[in-house]
Amino acid sequence: MELLERIESQMSATRLPLVAITIAAVPKPDTPVIMTLHWHGFVKERLIDDASREPVAFTPIPSSALQVNQRWDDLLDLDRAALEAGWELGAWDVSRAELPSCIRPGAPSRDAMDCLKAFGQFPWGVNGNDVVVADAPDADELVSVASRTGYLMYLFRPVHGGIWGDVADDRTLRPDGTREPPCPVEPIVPRVDRARRTVYRFGVADALIAN
Repeated sequence: MELLERIESQMSATRLPLVAITIAAVPKPDTPVIMTLHWHGFVKERLIDDASREPVAFTPIPSSALQVNQRWDDLLDLDRAALEAGWELGAWDVSRAELPSCIRPGAPSRDAMDCLKAFGQFPWGVNGNDVVVADAPDADELVSVASRTGYLMYLFRPVHGGIWGDVADDRTLRPDGTREPPCPVEPIVPRVDRARRTVYRFGVADALIAN
């Protein structure tokens, strides 16, 4: 599964810096994956369409939720794709959350909201503006499956193409914030039987080496 190519094409198209990338998937082979790119930037709102006028408000640029339809048959395929993308884009780590069904007995209502957000289905906006712009035709069905079976969510913050370059203290990075492929970290098989978090650490701080 080539998540990295999709990320790089979106970065080229928008020319905006990234804050983070999340990837949500249900534990069912050959189901679509929803990847959400969280951008850093603001839309300048003016009373009239004149760039010389001062803006009256700044609206955060909405995140982009994309559906990836590439076939896969093993949960480790998802881990490898997320790890490779995080590694090559210079992320300090990739975290994987295994999240159980949100309709299980006693599940807090927050779990259902988190499930919607993971798949790019924000049920509200901010001041009338979308929080996420989604190109994910199967998101509703994926949320339905995830609410019953549980789901996986990956999170990483890229240095290359992101806002973290000025604060990255990582001797494994090249000058442009990338790393040489392939990713050397082996994935751990997820079970999605209960809430669990796994963090794959990539970065090595210069300060730690100096000491």
